[in-house]
Amino acid sequence: MTIQEIFHQFIVGIKGTSLLEYIAVFSGIASVWYYKKENVLVYPVGLVNTIIYIYLSGKQHLFGEASVNFYYTVMSIYGWVLWAKKDQQQHHVVIITTSNIKEWIYQLLFFAVFYVAIFFALTYIKNSFGPGAIPWADAFASASAYTGMWLMTKKKVESWIWWITTNSASIPLYFVKGFVFTSVYYLVLLAMAVAGLTEWKNKYAENKKQRESLA
Repeated sequence: MTIQEIFHQFIVGIKGTSLLEYIAVFSGIASVWYYKKENVLVYPVGLVNTIIYIYLSGKQHLFGEASVNFYYTVMSIYGWVLWAKKDQQQHHVVIITTSNIKEWIYQLLFFAVFYVAIFFALTYIKNSFGPGAIPWADAFASASAYTGMWLMTKKKVESWIWWITTNSASIPLYFVKGFVFTSVYYLVLLAMAVAGLTEWKNKYAENKKQRESLA
């Protein structure tokens, strides 16, 4: 595909973008901004995005992405409760932390299990009634998103690495499916995820320094 053809497909896609997709995109960007700022509003705003994308993804046979957004919806409710929880001193129970080697192994196993499960499920769906599915790509984007969302509820710095992975995979995936505006949305999210990783690394370092000074 040439640059001219890609540009033409982009223009056609933008013109064909529905109001629902616009709402989903802008609520998603707002949600990631709140996430970057470690603000609990990431969850209620994000629910608008995930519920719309369950509908849009299912409509285009992106069953892996539909399952991801259903998972996002459930985990957003869980994360909302967890992030809002405070101890007797009114300090947030969940704080920004990093993963040790053991936790990284768990994350990779978590990803691998979901990748294999989603891949085989989507292969069956593709052969049965969902020809629009792309099993290996859907499974990769979905499994990395599952992992990122799980770590997000725990405020792990590494959650941003998984979001960078997810967003990178989703850009071409949505483009070839005709969701051009959503593809651009994931490009914006990719840039925000890189910035978020840097910001959370700095926050973790500052918080660690403060705790050590009080010890």
